[in-house]
Amino acid sequence: MRHKIKLFKKRYKAGLEFLSDPTHIAVNKLSSIEIGKKPHRYNIINFLIKSFNRETHYLEIGVRNPEVNFDKIDSEHKYSVDPCIELKGMPIDFIMTSDDFFKKLRDSEILSNEMKFDVIFIDGLHLAEQVERDIKNSLEFLKDDGYIVMHDCNPPSEYHASENYAYRLSPSKDYWNGTTWKAFVKFRQSNDYYSCCIDTDWGVGIISKKINLGKPSSIENPFYEFKTLDKYRTECLNLMPFDDFKELISTK
Repeated sequence: MRHKIKLFKKRYKAGLEFLSDPTHIAVNKLSSIEIGKKPHRYNIINFLIKSFNRETHYLEIGVRNPEVNFDKIDSEHKYSVDPCIELKGMPIDFIMTSDDFFKKLRDSEILSNEMKFDVIFIDGLHLAEQVERDIKNSLEFLKDDGYIVMHDCNPPSEYHASENYAYRLSPSKDYWNGTTWKAFVKFRQSNDYYSCCIDTDWGVGIISKKINLGKPSSIENPFYEFKTLDKYRTECLNLMPFDDFKELISTK
């Protein structure tokens, strides 16, 4: 018993030291700031949908729990895609990976390969390679004046941008943006599309085929190092407040 008490005290002391670590405190503050930002992603998506002034088709990739975002979207035609690995029994339209969904869509096994969406929201597996595929596939089925919207494009620290979702001893705790930012930054360097990131809700990235949202990024970051993103964050992401974005859209 005495040994167990001694071990408990040792672990308790280690836990207190971890929680009082300056890095832990600083990263926790960054998380709190991000949580407090408004508007939410669904507010931005609904703003875009309303801007079309027509009947719209909306696709959400990576739903998890529909109550968080999908159910809040005001579109006449909505479709959800999720493999339902984390939460079983969710009311998802297409229970499969996004890769499988787009393949079946392309082959007209589901819906129709002539289907085009006004807004496609990407919030699936937060790893750069997968996100890049989701962007490319989405562009194929996006209307010419449509928008791709992406979550988690602006991780506040390198801990939030880890590749390991399951690691809970990180100072970012369970707030995880993954490496989505790398895929978004890669498309930010393209001259074929326009893009920006709204500074709210962990970074809401927007990609458009025809609406001028700003110049491509000229920042050199061939190895996608987080320190470079952090130093040149505004230009890398074309980071802007929501009010500035609304002004851009209103003049389209």
